[in-house]
Amino acid sequence: CPAALPKSTAWALDEELERDERVFLLGEEVAQYDGAYKISRGLWKKYGDKRVIDTPISEMGFAGIAVGAAMAGLRPVCEFMTFNFSMQAIDQVINSAAKTCYMSAGSIAVPIVFRGPNGASAGVAAQHSQCFAAWYGHCPGLKVVSPWSSEDAKGLLKASIRDDNPVVMLESELLYGVPFEMSEQAQSKEFVVPIGKAKIEKQGTHVTLVAHSRPVGHCLEAAAVLSKEGVECEVINLRTIRPMDIETVEASVVKTNHLVTVEGGWPQFGVGAEICARIMEGPAFNYLDAPAVRVTGADVPMPYAKILEDNSIPQVKDIVFAVKKTLNI
Repeated sequence: CPAALPKSTAWALDEELERDERVFLLGEEVAQYDGAYKISRGLWKKYGDKRVIDTPISEMGFAGIAVGAAMAGLRPVCEFMTFNFSMQAIDQVINSAAKTCYMSAGSIAVPIVFRGPNGASAGVAAQHSQCFAAWYGHCPGLKVVSPWSSEDAKGLLKASIRDDNPVVMLESELLYGVPFEMSEQAQSKEFVVPIGKAKIEKQGTHVTLVAHSRPVGHCLEAAAVLSKEGVECEVINLRTIRPMDIETVEASVVKTNHLVTVEGGWPQFGVGAEICARIMEGPAFNYLDAPAVRVTGADVPMPYAKILEDNSIPQVKDIVFAVKKTLNI
């Protein structure tokens, strides 16, 4: 059953709205318009104004309403039309949602999901193109997930809604139109992808490629190219940024002795930087035969011109180059 991310995300929302009456969805254009990316298609007609709520264009306002509702016992799903707009609400996400359980000595849970498209889109320039994985992954009290496939999107969203902690779900707008096969298991109402568990998308022996979101697909494409040259890459789909499943990465590095991380975000203090540091500090470091290599977005605000944009985002050729560099071929 092929399904694109909007369909699998809508599927998860529908199942969770039906399963638990405390769940509700709010955000800009999520109700009558069926969502900016049609992710909430049909949900307003099915569940009505109390469960699917159109908000004014005021992220700080509706994120605050959602956090307060979560503290009071509801389970809101707060959609940002893009995570770039979450900067308007970052005080609510970090100071109100992420820290309240700790500051109340565990007496106030904040079971909320902040979700929406993250990272580069196409032709929307610097203010609408940044990746927030490192921003939100930096903050204790949040869980941060980043799906690649439709199975990831459905399973992680269901797990996030059921979790008693605030979860940031970073989707990719550029994956919204890409269909993925969904297994029979993934189509069941009880299918959940556990938060904090990476997935090995392809087994390999020569080098470990670790990525999240759209670059996972690039890694698989690069692995197919390299396979023709006799290089077998192991491709790990992180799925979760925080808590990070470093054990799966370590076990792979022990086997392959080489590591390349791939991400769309900026290099400094990025997800790849964290993976490299954790590998260096842990038992897998002694198994590395070469320094770990990062493939990242360019360290510049995203340019508007297409050719510059293409050169600011990791491409398959960049991953192939990095693998050959680390393997010295």
